[in-house]
Amino acid sequence: MKTNTKYLPIIIGSTLALGIVLGSMMNAPVEDQFLAKNYSKTKLNKLIDFINNEYVDSVNTDSIVNLTVDNILSKLDPHSVYIPPAEQVSVVESMRGDFVGIGINFYMYKDSVAIIKTVENGPSAKAGLKSGDRILFAGKTKLYGRRLPSDSLFSKLKGKVGSEIELTVFRKSEEKKLKFKIKRDVIPLKSVDAAMLLANKTGYIKINRFAETTFSEFKSGLTKLKQKGIQSLIIDLRDNGGGYMEEAVAIADEFLKDKQLIVFTKNKNGETEKTYATAKGSFETGKVYVLINENSASASEILAGALQDNDRGTIVGRRSFGKGLVQREMDFNDGSAVRLTVARYYTPTGRSIQKPYKKGNEEYFKESEDRLETGELYAKDSIKVADSLKFKTPKGKVVYGGGGIVPDVFVPLQVEHGNENVAYLLQTGVVGHFVFEELDKNRNAFAGLHFNEFLVKMKNDDLYFKQFKKYIALTGLDLKLDKTKALVNRYITAEFARQLFGELYYYDVILKEDAMINKILNAKK
Repeated sequence: MKTNTKYLPIIIGSTLALGIVLGSMMNAPVEDQFLAKNYSKTKLNKLIDFINNEYVDSVNTDSIVNLTVDNILSKLDPHSVYIPPAEQVSVVESMRGDFVGIGINFYMYKDSVAIIKTVENGPSAKAGLKSGDRILFAGKTKLYGRRLPSDSLFSKLKGKVGSEIELTVFRKSEEKKLKFKIKRDVIPLKSVDAAMLLANKTGYIKINRFAETTFSEFKSGLTKLKQKGIQSLIIDLRDNGGGYMEEAVAIADEFLKDKQLIVFTKNKNGETEKTYATAKGSFETGKVYVLINENSASASEILAGALQDNDRGTIVGRRSFGKGLVQREMDFNDGSAVRLTVARYYTPTGRSIQKPYKKGNEEYFKESEDRLETGELYAKDSIKVADSLKFKTPKGKVVYGGGGIVPDVFVPLQVEHGNENVAYLLQTGVVGHFVFEELDKNRNAFAGLHFNEFLVKMKNDDLYFKQFKKYIALTGLDLKLDKTKALVNRYITAEFARQLFGELYYYDVILKEDAMINKILNAKK
């Protein structure tokens, strides 16, 4: 049976920053409020104890509490959420920008843990592990033939800095088992995927999220690009769901002049906190372009809004997600956390870009998908903006609030990709898995090739497009790929480049036919 592709587009949405707001009893005297609140807490605690002590069957009361917390938060706003202990560990690592491990990118291929790529200069690379190796044992723990979930595999491979683990691997290219002793180390989780030079003295920096290390990564990339003589910069925030507001503010400061307003927040008491640029900006005169799409959210929107409202940057792409809520985290002893919405943020002109959420969380997140149905992703005229939420920048440019950042230069989805279902599929992990499996059949076919030789080989070989069609058909997806052959081949070639040569080579391929990039470069000619 074929899978209906109507809902295939995966709207990545924001990096859901999260929270809890307990309602106040505004009309009751202070003493009555105190008694009512404490009665509610006592009532909940007594109920949990009653269930724990008297219920006829054994019950995990922790799970009941978690459900209660989830239910409370779901009544507040879409970004106030509870994060269970297991998930919180990975969230913390992602936002911190590193973890302790052995430095491999892997996935379960059939019944084995297959290494897609080792982290450059990481513990595994230094020990001699290679792409295509299968990890059979971690110490004495058998990993193959068990189809272990990813979190279980991570727990086997992680540990303390300097701790040692022995891996038994099968190297297919040599048809033999090998043993490696590896010392775990700190592995960076990059939030800046690429910082590279494009044509016409234009630099390009891709930010995938705003973590603790994002500004330092960005500044390092910008410094190198300035040394190469860039006169303009493209900041790619597409599919960036946000993260730490402070990192976005620090990046905005690089482009704005001293004392220009970057962002301000307002809490429920009406208290306002304003953040201004300093005199430390290192790129205050060159041209700046910011790429956004329907999945750019939160901190991405703060950066885009700050540059747009100060007439400093040109925003290119499609209307952003529309998340203008600020969260604060509260940690619990069991390792879980709640992130609570504590304020709203506003762009320098006074815009709130938070889209409505009164119809509930399901409708809120579905709104991003609805843009496909209404035609907004194909035509700027289909973007719904309210005249009552119209603002003006210092130079008189009209900007809008009420639901995301509306770009200055619109680039429709159909121009960018040709077929939205295929486009969204190509941005999932399916291409990476396909390429790994093709390489696994015969890595020697690419041995010794320089990058340009690799490009010629891929251009003249139709094999991988045909193989990808078969691969997708086996998944049950009813997609017609022939009309988007050039697009599919570009993503396949880019993924081969990533796995064979490294991350920058992926972007070297993928950006050459990128509609938003070309819109900018062609306008500058």
